[in-house]
Amino acid sequence: MRKRVFGSIFLTALITLLLTASMLLIAVHSGLSQDMRGRLANECSYIATALQDGDRQELERIGRVYADRITLIGADGTVLYDNESDADEMENHAARPEVAAALEKGVGESSRLSSTLSEQTYYYALRLGNGMVLRVSSVANSALGALSTASPWIVLIVLVALLVAALLASWLTHVFLEPIVSLDLHAPLKNDAYDELSPLLHRMDKQNRKIKSQLNELERRQAEFDDITARMDEGLVLFSAQGDILFANRAVCALFPKDSAVGSYMTLCRDPEYIRVVEGALGGKSEHGRMEKDGRVYSLTASSVTEDGQGHAAVLFLVDITERDQAERQRQEFTANVSHELKTPLTSIMGFAEIMENGIVRPEDIGRFAGKIRTEAHRLLTLIEDIIRLSQLDEGGDPAPFEAVELAALCGTVRDRLQHKAAEHKVTLSVAGAPVTVSGQRRTLEQMIFNLADNAIAYNKPDGSVRLETGEEHGAPFVRVADTGIGIAPADQQRVFERFYRVDKSHSKMTGGTGLGLSIVKHGAALHHAEIEMQSALDEGTTITLRFPKI
Repeated sequence: MRKRVFGSIFLTALITLLLTASMLLIAVHSGLSQDMRGRLANECSYIATALQDGDRQELERIGRVYADRITLIGADGTVLYDNESDADEMENHAARPEVAAALEKGVGESSRLSSTLSEQTYYYALRLGNGMVLRVSSVANSALGALSTASPWIVLIVLVALLVAALLASWLTHVFLEPIVSLDLHAPLKNDAYDELSPLLHRMDKQNRKIKSQLNELERRQAEFDDITARMDEGLVLFSAQGDILFANRAVCALFPKDSAVGSYMTLCRDPEYIRVVEGALGGKSEHGRMEKDGRVYSLTASSVTEDGQGHAAVLFLVDITERDQAERQRQEFTANVSHELKTPLTSIMGFAEIMENGIVRPEDIGRFAGKIRTEAHRLLTLIEDIIRLSQLDEGGDPAPFEAVELAALCGTVRDRLQHKAAEHKVTLSVAGAPVTVSGQRRTLEQMIFNLADNAIAYNKPDGSVRLETGEEHGAPFVRVADTGIGIAPADQQRVFERFYRVDKSHSKMTGGTGLGLSIVKHGAALHHAEIEMQSALDEGTTITLRFPKI
């Protein structure tokens, strides 16, 4: 814009200067021509007055001192006298315009340029009383000749004029554009500019308010998006149609190496399943996959997004399904284990019943067979009760509310219930420690302590002991069950709380265990936000401690 304004002003000034100079030159030339013609007319009249008597000598005398040219022409056009040339050698002048006009009208004038156009000759002719024509002429520089003579000065003047025009154009450009250049576009209505800019400034102000509103809305939405994606446990990655990573949330950055979520999708991960899913989405298809990383299992879901006909962008979700996968595997194992555990006593019951039904058993053995059926039925009932109890704990426990439960008294109740079994196994069962109270479900807590003590008796040695202890450590209540039994190998200590897992399957079968006791303890501890600690060594015994939250 500055160049255009400068060019317009400079061109205007230059054209104005040239037009002014041309008009001045024409006016000056016209004025000089008029003066020249007037002077020649006056001089011709003076000379004609002096020649009224026809005195050729007087004409010659005047011609010798006259600065311009004097020519006397006869009525037939013959040159009779010329003060600058030999009259006898001159051609007939009857056809000359000024002479022909003088012969016809009495007065004639004309002007002619020289062959070089640098000089112009002015002629004035007057018819005398005797029919002759007196012509006076004078030579003056033409306009082109005058320009040629003054060319150095003209060039200098033109250069000075150009410089002045350039300086003037630059100054005017600065003056004109300064109010526009100094406009505050953030507050258009506060500017003191040209009135012609007022509609534009009002539109700019309206546009600024609209843009600001849109930016605020975009920032709000971006903040919401960032907040939502930052809180997501699932990974979210956005890819452009070229496969470049546009966005990756916190979960993705935590899962993959630092600075890998920049650039191409290949820099993020080289897992074949990940590459297949992403490339499929970039190709326009929705893909699903499964990937394992650092011991965790992730579900991959990639969706294709059309990008203005220029290709397909992609959105990738990564969901950690490790727990779900493990839960599904455990559910399948649980179903298989339940089927097996239920089938075993039922098979025994059906076998004994079939023998009795067919009369194969002797009368004196009927009582023994009925006892076995009762034992297997009791085992089956215990197993079903444990399964139901475990299912209740999986779903959040009993609907019974939490209450204050005194653990030492609860341990005494468990001791009384297991005293007979302990005597059968020749195991000493005792309770020690200080009274302590926790908030919980009495039935669940009793079953947890019962299961721990029952296992401690069942897997003990003859003349062994089981000790139930309660108290507080660092302000946290605890229940500890310690035995002098066979102990648990280190490889099995992490799995004893799994459903139906038995360290010694033959011994467990002999004791009638269901394999769900410690699993119920684990789920009950989770319900009461308690921690389980285990210390065990083979042939030395096992100590399991339940630590409850601080009171």
